[in-house]
Amino acid sequence: MKTKNLFRGLKSSASPPGASPCGICPWRECPWRECRFADEYQTATCSKSVRRLRNFSRLGRNSRKLAAFTLIELMVVIVILGILAAFVVPRITKRPEDARVTKAKIEISNLEQALELYYLDNGSYPSSEQGLAALVKKPSSGDEPQNWREGGYLAKSKIPKDPWGNDYMYVSPGTHNQDYDLYSLGKDGQEGGEGYDADITNWE
Repeated sequence: MKTKNLFRGLKSSASPPGASPCGICPWRECPWRECRFADEYQTATCSKSVRRLRNFSRLGRNSRKLAAFTLIELMVVIVILGILAAFVVPRITKRPEDARVTKAKIEISNLEQALELYYLDNGSYPSSEQGLAALVKKPSSGDEPQNWREGGYLAKSKIPKDPWGNDYMYVSPGTHNQDYDLYSLGKDGQEGGEGYDADITNWE
């Protein structure tokens, strides 16, 4: 009974109109109307409202911890990406040159096939003077082929350049092969060299 009278006194004197005695939740709208008292002389406390505020406080601390953990994860990912880039980027930059070397080898093989067809029709290979042009145009000098195929021996009727824009070198009879030598001078456009500057030949 004494507690009930104290509760009424707090509601009428300490609390503003429309507010709870604890000052935390709206008294008239609070769904939890049962409040506990620390003692008879202290303000009533809405226990469930206070519990909610404590939960919000914990949530804030957890959010800060989560944000810090996420930042650490992000830094780790950035470091890993940097390490991977150090290995991947050089390989990617080499890809175009690798593709050019492969293309040169394929074109040399195609020219070899055309030269073999020329030999089957005419009994000899074009001379160094006639060159690879004999595959797309009937030679008018040297030993003229008697059975030169109309339209030539290449599908596009054009002697291709190597992937670096230089002519393919043709020598017949060859120094490395008995019939002919056929090669590209590589990236530097000069004989010899190493790596991508090395010659791409039909004898190695």
